[in-house]
Amino acid sequence: MVINMIRDITLGQYYPVKSPIHRLDPRTKLVGTIVFIVSLFIVRSFIAYAFAAVCLGVVIKMSKVPFKFMVKGLKTIMILLMITVVFNLFLTGGTPVLTIWKFTITREGIETAIFMALRLAFLIIGSSVMTLTTTPNQLTDGMEKGLRPLNKLHVPVHEVAMMMSIALRFIPILLEETDKIMKAQMARGADFENGNLIQKAKNLVPLLVPLFISAFRRANDLAMAMEARGYHGGEGRTKMKPLVYKKQDYAAYICLLVYLAGMILIKLYVKM
Repeated sequence: MVINMIRDITLGQYYPVKSPIHRLDPRTKLVGTIVFIVSLFIVRSFIAYAFAAVCLGVVIKMSKVPFKFMVKGLKTIMILLMITVVFNLFLTGGTPVLTIWKFTITREGIETAIFMALRLAFLIIGSSVMTLTTTPNQLTDGMEKGLRPLNKLHVPVHEVAMMMSIALRFIPILLEETDKIMKAQMARGADFENGNLIQKAKNLVPLLVPLFISAFRRANDLAMAMEARGYHGGEGRTKMKPLVYKKQDYAAYICLLVYLAGMILIKLYVKM
């Protein structure tokens, strides 16, 4: 079960395929992801979430990434999703619908639980669309160029973008390393599945220690490689592939404005 959960993590992975979404400028995808996530928190109606689901489905279809691969990342947050639903279900006041022992389920609690579950699911899928269709290098360039005005406020934009890019790049590497270590430990008799919560936590020690050692070793090798190649920050650096907006990016921004306008209109005029 633990191994399957590790394999289901899609954040930071890139799905190489030719599609209109892959060809978009990374800044366009970053802005689109941010707008989509923010829009999920400003609406509270089933029609709005249905509209968001349709738009998200169209983007997934255009990305040519298999839908089952896109939603596979939801399995890793299933426990968090269940905890969020249960807390909102039993701890939200309002009109009582059902009483179980000392806990009361209200109509408002059911609505809040459904909205929170939809928000988390859409947030994970929407973020996965960006990471699955954008390489870490493109994300770095997009973030650095998009946040360049913050340099005037002495914000180390290049360093921040580089750290996030390295973190995303290391996610699939560490997941693969974790899978190898778990299989090696299980071959030696380690048990990661059985026992209570405390026993499972203790069983993870033989996994975490070599994983941390491997992560620090990789980080040290990366630092030495960057130093050997004369890396000294973003000042004066040039790009092999400069980011330039194209026609499809302007079309994507128009679609994004239409989506945002639709969500605002639904929020203002639809109370369902």
